[in-house]
Amino acid sequence: MSRIAFIFPGQGAQCVGMAKAFYDSHEVSRDVFSEASKAAGFSIEDICFEENDRIDQTRYTQPALLTAECAILKAVEESGIRADMTAGLSLGEYSALAACGVFSVPEAVRIVCQRGIYMEEAVPPGEGGMTAIISRKPLAAEEICASVEGQVSVANYNCPGQQVITGETAAVAEAAKRLLAAGAMRAVPLNVSGPFHSPMLAEAGKKLRELLETAGLQRPSIPFVSNVTAGSVEEPEEIRDLLGRQVCSPVLWQQSVEYMLREGIDTFVEIGPGRTLGNFVRKIDRSARVFQVGTPEELAKLKEEL
Repeated sequence: MSRIAFIFPGQGAQCVGMAKAFYDSHEVSRDVFSEASKAAGFSIEDICFEENDRIDQTRYTQPALLTAECAILKAVEESGIRADMTAGLSLGEYSALAACGVFSVPEAVRIVCQRGIYMEEAVPPGEGGMTAIISRKPLAAEEICASVEGQVSVANYNCPGQQVITGETAAVAEAAKRLLAAGAMRAVPLNVSGPFHSPMLAEAGKKLRELLETAGLQRPSIPFVSNVTAGSVEEPEEIRDLLGRQVCSPVLWQQSVEYMLREGIDTFVEIGPGRTLGNFVRKIDRSARVFQVGTPEELAKLKEEL
């Protein structure tokens, strides 16, 4: 029998129209949008479904993507499919925490609305950024970043051959140049509003940790795997600490998937728009079964396969 992990993508996966087909066809999904819009204080339906320039602004992206993922999640659960473990990449952790009962969806939306604001305000526009480094061979990215003057570090360990660096704009550019000289195939600047998962966001992490004290967190009903530790976490107080640290710490996604595989997970269901995480999982372990659920048709296919 399959052991299933639900995995949730983070910022960058968002697109206009995400979860719209579930909204149209599933009452449980419409209920999620209604609750989330009330918690956010603005129409998340408008951001997700109508052409607009807010969907890529961090303070709106984050609650919108969280809501879309949770709306799809509720339809998946309604179909009878249940997870044995859950994880998300960066923002996706909040959907994962909703999936295992740590947060209610309105509580998660409330926290994430402020998270986006804190992250936007932490570093002035143009002073920081992120670049994906693509390589065919292992690179000493940490050492190369440390050799550069200024603030630059590894933000994401996504899969073999892909890491993301983050920090001050000039330092990131110099580190990317040195990584290319060391054998990287490509260095791709990311369209993000700041140096996420960098020590430069320490103040945002501090504010978020204080805000999380006002949130009622429950123990997870199934194992939740943290980006910061690449291991499962059970205690609400530890989850608060890790969520505060996460915005200024590296995302250990590859290590998290490897942990889930060691724990017996053989099937990964990516819930939300895009196929980014599924592609990472395939590069980490080609024997893993990977499914994407972004549309009702994909949910129907998943049910058939399982």
